Amino acid sequence: MQPTADFDPSHVTRSLLRRSRQGALATLSLGTGAPYCSLVNVASHPDGTPILLISRLALHTKNLLGDPRVSLMLDERAPGDPLEGARIMLGGVAEEAADTDREVLRRRYLSVHPTAQVFVDFKDFSFFRIRPTLLHLVAGFGRIIDLSPGQYLTDLRGAESVVEAEEGAIEHMNADHRDALNLYATRLLGAEEGDWRCTGCDPDGLDLHNGTSTTLRLDFPRRIVTPMDLRKVLRELAEQARTLNG
Repeated sequence: MQPTADFDPSHVTRSLLRRSRQGALATLSLGTGAPYCSLVNVASHPDGTPILLISRLALHTKNLLGDPRVSLMLDERAPGDPLEGARIMLGGVAEEAADTDREVLRRRYLSVHPTAQVFVDFKDFSFFRIRPTLLHLVAGFGRIIDLSPGQYLTDLRGAESVVEAEEGAIEHMNADHRDALNLYATRLLGAEEGDWRCTGCDPDGLDLHNGTSTTLRLDFPRRIVTPMDLRKVLRELAEQARTLNG
């Protein structure tokens, strides 16, 4: 199906990838090839690809080390009938993180799963990224579509400085601009007031979390490629939110 004025499948998919904190991971069982499904915590890379932190002692890890083909089901976790909410099935290849990528994956994963700090450095735990090859979105009746990675992943080319500045930007926002984060959540995204903090930012938007189970995605009005652009758009959004507040 084609996007409509009230349904943008790429936007729905990007939002689910950024907001999801748990998912169902399907792997192929060693020896038999039978499907095996398990519950896993997830985070997202700056480009939107899912990040896993899993132990080599776990059966799903043993499975994907034997055959890296996996699928990951993510859903909105909305109140009411879960089948009425949007969900995606992302198929791809699970790749263990290279040493050069580990710091980014570690930082982004711990930002949304801080309790993992207890075991993140255990020798049997490793970070994996799922490189998508296909994606099936179900977003309600008549809203079912397959998307290619280029339709929902964030293009990081030319925006490397934003990725490099992310850690400092998050620390600055959480330390000095919690009022603005609360305005983003309540006035721009319609959420309840809470202890909102920033857990990630990328060229396309900002990720927010309130310390419970609620996660939000604030899309930028334009693509951001430099730290200066990021500061400017965050000020603009704060001013917009204060206007709505008034």
